[in-house]
Amino acid sequence: MSVKQDQRRFREIVKGRIKENFRRYITHDEMIGKRDKEFVKIPIPRINIPTFKYGPKSTGGVGQGQGKQGDPVPGEPGEAQGQGQAGKDPGQHMLEVEITYEELAEILGEELELPRIKPKGHNKIESNKFKYKGLRQVGPDSLRHFKSSFKEALKREIVAGTYDPDKPIIVPIRKDLRFRSFKVVPQPTTNAVVIYVMDVSGSMGNEQKEIVRLESFWIHTWLKKHYKGLESRFIIHDAAAQEVDEETFFRTSESGGTLISSAYNLGKKIIDDEYPLDEWNVYIFHFSDGDNWSSEDTRYCLKLLKDELLPRVNLFCYGQVESRYGSGQFLKDLEKAFPSQEGLLMSRIANRNQIIDSIKIFLGKGA
Repeated sequence: MSVKQDQRRFREIVKGRIKENFRRYITHDEMIGKRDKEFVKIPIPRINIPTFKYGPKSTGGVGQGQGKQGDPVPGEPGEAQGQGQAGKDPGQHMLEVEITYEELAEILGEELELPRIKPKGHNKIESNKFKYKGLRQVGPDSLRHFKSSFKEALKREIVAGTYDPDKPIIVPIRKDLRFRSFKVVPQPTTNAVVIYVMDVSGSMGNEQKEIVRLESFWIHTWLKKHYKGLESRFIIHDAAAQEVDEETFFRTSESGGTLISSAYNLGKKIIDDEYPLDEWNVYIFHFSDGDNWSSEDTRYCLKLLKDELLPRVNLFCYGQVESRYGSGQFLKDLEKAFPSQEGLLMSRIANRNQIIDSIKIFLGKGA
């Protein structure tokens, strides 16, 4: 068996082990804490692939040597004898393996039976761009490089001794001709931006934010599989909204009241200023415990959704994380105002175990 076949077999075994424990990985942060650019490190039970081990030649065959049938096998010279009672439980051997986001997204899609995403506006994720680089000796006349062809002809005549400085007539022949070479470079034509919005008011504790962090990671992993040019933006809000980086998004301490409309207005501004709708696919994922400052602001939020945000986005997802301090009223108001609105999906996330169900609600119909 070749090395490549061994590697392929090992990767298949690794993916099988990940699938066996995939639901546990989704609700815990083993992978997220070990990200490295395009790879994620995953701890899995150690994999031992059986192999034959050959001893040195001329050391005797099977059944040869000193001793009789039934005699115990002696240890190596100087080897200490084991003491104490034998254990009955297997040891925990963990192996860290690297897996790409692409492979991770494939497993996610298979396990949750997610469909492929159909981008808005374009049928293809990438188009091909021709990049001219270097020269070659064959090619169409339209790509002939005159200066380089002339130089080759001049060099040939000088070497052959036929060049006359008084009559510098240079006539390139076939082997002198040089043509511009090109290569095909994939170029994204359908890009996407994901805007993550999180309520960081006083009722959103560390556990609620950890749930948001886990679900956002898996959503991002899935979307990245379908969009080569995927950007992420992060908005936090209590009584006011602000855009932050990813680390701040997940580490901001909770405080203050809640004014959801501040986040929706900021999201609309980001889209209008930076993401033309004929070029970008836009996704918004808003996570909150459902408390809002007033019913008046809730009515304003519903109007913003209907008139401003939903017409601009491929998908608006609202995930309500359960909190002992939150009323959960905002989800009820959304369900009443938009009982069957296309492009708006809602989920209730009571605990980590429901992250899987929430992801399937948001991405299960394609986005």
